[in-house]
Parts: sequence; structure tokens; C-alpha cells
Amino acid sequence: MTIARLKKVTVCGLLSEKRCLLEGLQALGCMHLVALRPAPAEVEEVATPHAEAAIKALRFLTDMHDKRKQVTRDPSFDVSNVVEQVLDVKERLRDATDRNEFLRHRIEQIEPWGDIAYPPLAELAHHRLWFYILPVRKLDALNQIEHPWQIVKRDPRHAYVAVIAEHEPPDDLLPVPRTYTGALPLQAVKAQLEDNEIEIEDIIAERHALTRYIYMLSVNLAEAENRASLAFADQQTRDEAGITALQGWVPEAAIEAVQEYVVDAGLACLIEEPGADDAPPTLIEEPAKMGAGVDLAMFYTVPPYSSWDPTMVLFFSFSLFFAMILSDAGYGLILLILLMSFWRRLGRSERGRSYRVLGLSLFGAAVVYGVLVGSYFGVTPSKGSVLATLHVLELDDYEAMMRFSIVIGVLHLMLANALVAWQKRLDVSAIANFGWILGLAGGLILVEAESDGLTMMGLVLLGAGLIAVFLFTSERPIIRSSDYLWRLLDGLKALTGAMGMFGDVLSYMRLFALGLASASLALTFNDLASTIIDAMPGLGLLLAIVLLLLGHAINLALAVMSGVVHGLRLNFIEFYKWGITGEGQAFQKFARKEVKP
Repeated sequence: MTIARLKKVTVCGLLSEKRCLLEGLQALGCMHLVALRPAPAEVEEVATPHAEAAIKALRFLTDMHDKRKQVTRDPSFDVSNVVEQVLDVKERLRDATDRNEFLRHRIEQIEPWGDIAYPPLAELAHHRLWFYILPVRKLDALNQIEHPWQIVKRDPRHAYVAVIAEHEPPDDLLPVPRTYTGALPLQAVKAQLEDNEIEIEDIIAERHALTRYIYMLSVNLAEAENRASLAFADQQTRDEAGITALQGWVPEAAIEAVQEYVVDAGLACLIEEPGADDAPPTLIEEPAKMGAGVDLAMFYTVPPYSSWDPTMVLFFSFSLFFAMILSDAGYGLILLILLMSFWRRLGRSERGRSYRVLGLSLFGAAVVYGVLVGSYFGVTPSKGSVLATLHVLELDDYEAMMRFSIVIGVLHLMLANALVAWQKRLDVSAIANFGWILGLAGGLILVEAESDGLTMMGLVLLGAGLIAVFLFTSERPIIRSSDYLWRLLDGLKALTGAMGMFGDVLSYMRLFALGLASASLALTFNDLASTIIDAMPGLGLLLAIVLLLLGHAINLALAVMSGVVHGLRLNFIEFYKWGITGEGQAFQKFARKEVKP
């Protein structure tokens, strides 16, 4: 597995044959497009490579519980027309629903005042009524206003006040906000609500009728995606003087296929190596079964094109961290059984098969580590048993387990720096990464040293590592004599990273802490169940079983959640901080999707 090497390809052809050019490259499906012209100024005119309208329409229909019998064949079926109808229904339903909420709220505001019939403005000398609901304790505020007012009604808590004014009074007229009743009487608003609810029913009926096309939309979604992809590609070209040009990044392995297409189509083609100012996208080449690992590697941040592929390291370190946090062979076995129950279903797609491999690695590692720590649903195997001979790690030995977690962290961060050093092996700055490796090794030896010789070795390694970091971190070119001073300042700044490195190493102690918490909680549920059985013979057994099932289910859910969150966090935060520099862009293929019947 590695990050694919790319070449920049520019294809030129006649503007009159632009559609054929785009369709041909889309069929090849190996190019990441680069925009050769600015995007349209109007956001609405900017095309996207995905059929967002069709996806929204399909989701809107599938969200309806009651669906019509599906149409499975219709020669005259038009995806664009149906999508347009569905989205129109969706918009009208949203508007009607919003209007319904508004009318209900307006009725709630009008009802305390009764069914008021407003006379023509001319009869009121163009004055209007403005309504306020004033708490009884604030009635004195009425004496401070200049406008005529009248208490329409009152209850033990509120007075309903109508103020007469030609223009809307200021917001601070009374110590309460104005009640918005509108210009229509209560019955007229209720009539509007009734008509609106009937309209909503009619729109829902339209939506229900359109659900018969869910299958046809699903089948033709790929074609809609292809149209959207073509529209997006059309906006990336540069068109001048009857010539169109399209540029993109192509993997080296696909260059020959592009060249063959260009020759057959009578097009012009320029193939270039990435330049210093280029930022090629990142395409990780992997076996199909490792697709889940690539998803993990690209989930938090995309490694830059010039970086290294972290997939395998992330795959196995995540499995180890997940196992250490779960810390129970019984829980791991339950997860393996659940995985096997979905094994065939996951095998229906290539992506599902890759996640089967990831699940097998995670849960298999959890079983192995659980056996090593001797925990089976919180129960430790009896002495002399076969399982007891495999019990080599003691979760109760806090000092040893903390040291073990720290060693794991040190090795993980040493690996990160080693991979960066290998990536920069032709650059002198790689020595700084070796310096961090020496510093980590020296610090670990100092912590574990039990003799003067080991202590001296640790100090030497630590000192040599920090000196290497100080001297070789800066890549500032030496042009003037003052640049030596700036390089020294850069080195001092780099040394401040030692505290960050120390904190990152300590972060790995969460592996021990969370694993201990999971094992302790499992043991607690076991003890509670045992106590219930002793306190309530007979019925206590049933209650104990229920407690064990619920307790271990909750503990398993918490452990899985912690294992995923913190297992990935140690990779994405601590490991990526030292192993991945910068952020890249994921490779997006301009490709035609297959229409599945």
C-alpha cells in the first residue's frame, strides 16, 4: 500500500467535440479534474459532481412510511422530470407546513382577545389597535403612556390592554412585548388554517403517489450522477478560439490508457511531472480488502501527496489500542460472534468485505489481549487451568500497566518520527527526527534505569537527541549572516516541543486507565449479582441474571465507544502530530458510475 504517483495531464480538442471528449474521459475514470477557469459568480450556477437533487428527491420519498406499489419498468421514465416533481412537492410541503405553524401561533395570540372584527381604518381616523398582555403587578406602567388605552379584560394574573395609535408604538412603550394579532379576525385566521391543512393533505397525497417511483429513481440514480459529473467537468474546462482544454491528475499506471484514448480520439495531450508549486491530490493504492483501513487513514485528515501512507500503521495500532481499552476476552468473543452473524451480509459489497477484515482485526486482537490479561466477563481463570497459564499481564499491577502503556506510546511516537525521517532521508532535516527518536529512547531508559550505567546511557541519548533537534530542525536557508541567528532561534523554538512530546507520551496512559475501568466495572456487576443471589435465594438468581445481562451490555457498549474514540484519537492526534506534516486533498475520480438494474 502506498500513495500513488501522479502526473498532470492536459487534454485539448475541438470545442465542437467537447461533449465527446468529456464522455470519453469519464468512461476512462482515472482523472482528478483541475479547474482551468474560475467558478461562476452565482452560487446557484456552480455545478457539483454529485446528483444532489436526485439524492434529495429519493431520500424525501423513502422517508415516507406508507409507500405505493413500485413501478419496475417504464420506457418513458424521465429521471429529471420525476426529480423536479418530487422537489416541487417537497418545497410546497415545507412552505405549507411553515405556514401552518405560523397560523397556529397567530391563533394562540388572537384567542385571548376574542373574535375581534376590525372596522375600516377611515372610521378610526386611520388609527389602529395595538395589543399588550400586561402582568397585573405592572399596571402602573399604563399611567406613563400618552396614547389612549383600554383594558379589554383581565384575569388574576394579567390585564389585556388595547392601545390606540396611528403608528406602531416604540418597543419600550410598556414593559412587555407587543402581542402580534394581525389584521384579520379570529374566524378568518381559523379558516385559513383549515384551508392550509387541506392543502397539506393534498400535497402529502402527491408525495404518496410519487413513492411508486422509488425503485426507478434508485436504478437511475447512477445515470443522474453521471449527468451531474459531466456538468461539473464542463465547468472545469477552458474554452478559447474553438478549442477546449481539460486538465487533471492521473495515476502513472493509467497514463497509457489515457494516451491510447487521446490517439484514438484525435486529441492533443500534454503529460507533466508535478511541479514545485503543484499540490497533487492524494490517492492511496490498496488491496480491496484494506479499503476500511484507507477510510480510517483519510477520516481525520488527508495525508499530503508528498507524505507517506499511514494505512497499515493505523490499522494495526488501532486494533491494539481498541483491544487494550476493551481488556476482556469475553467481550471480544461476543463482538466476534456478532461480526460472524453479519459476515454474509457484509460480504455482498467490496466495502463491506473490507470492514469485515477490520472487524476481525479489532475483535480478534481484543480476544487475544483479554486472554493475556486474564479477564473473561470480569472473571479471572482459576490457578492451574490452561487459561491461567496464558495470563501474563496483571491489570491490578498499576505501576507495571502504566509503564506498559507508556512504552507503547514511546514506541508509537518513535515509529512516527522514523517514518518521517525515512520520507525526508535525502534532507538534512531528517536528523531532527532521529533526534526525537533518541530523546524518546533516552527518556524511557531514564525512567526504567536501575543502574548508573543505564542512567548515563539515558542521559547521553536524551542530550544527543535534543542537540540534534536544536541544530537540524530549521530549514531556513543561509543567505545573510543574520540567518545563523534565526536558525538558532528556530532550534530553540523546536526544543519547546519537548514538553508537547512529554504530554503526548502521557496521553497513552488512557489505554491503561480505560482498560482498568472496563475490567473494574465488569467485576462490580459480578459482585452485585453474587450479593443478590446470597441475599435472595431463588428469586435472586433471576434478578442476578438480569443484572448481569444489562450490566455487561452497558459496560460492553461503553468499552466499544471508548475503544473507538480513544483508539482513533491516539492515532489522529498524537501520532499524526509527529508523523504527518500538512494536509492534502483526496483524489476524486471523474468517472462514470454503472447503472445497476
